[in-house]
Amino acid sequence: MPVDEILLDTEDKMEKSLHRVETEFSQVRTGKASPQLVDGLRIDCYGTSMTLKELAGITTPEPRMILIQPWDDSNVDPIKKAIETSNLGISPQVDGKLIRMPIPELSEERRVELTKVVKKIAEEGRIAIRHNRRDAMDQLKKEGKDGDLTEDDVSQGEKEVQKLTDQFVKRVDDLLEKKEADLMKV
Repeated sequence: MPVDEILLDTEDKMEKSLHRVETEFSQVRTGKASPQLVDGLRIDCYGTSMTLKELAGITTPEPRMILIQPWDDSNVDPIKKAIETSNLGISPQVDGKLIRMPIPELSEERRVELTKVVKKIAEEGRIAIRHNRRDAMDQLKKEGKDGDLTEDDVSQGEKEVQKLTDQFVKRVDDLLEKKEADLMKV
């Protein structure tokens, strides 16, 4: 496998790791309402498990309110139950066919707690990126041993992989910094 292919494959894997961090960050609530906070919740209905966004319209009519409109009225109770059992710390209010989720202010203690959560998510992302680096390095060395790549190609490839790793770790750090600022903003 040529160095370029290894680098492209590694970059793709690192991009996926970064995307996972972004997705997990979007599910950690700051002080304002956001559909991403709940759209990935798993709901047990129709004999299977589905995401909330597959079962309902999710809007934020006010900065501190999430409004959920199930497509099927029979899903109101399962959705309410899923929200209550999630670790969001938000009590849903059923209003006929609608579910309202008022987003309370975050206490200072809860903000600090959530900051620790996002730091853990970021560290898991950095670890995933380093695993991608290790896999690429192993593949480069294997190709070098097999005689498919020269020593110079392997060396240059390793430098490029490290450069990619540094870029992606920096992007995770930037996302973390931004999320921490969002969390600590009152």
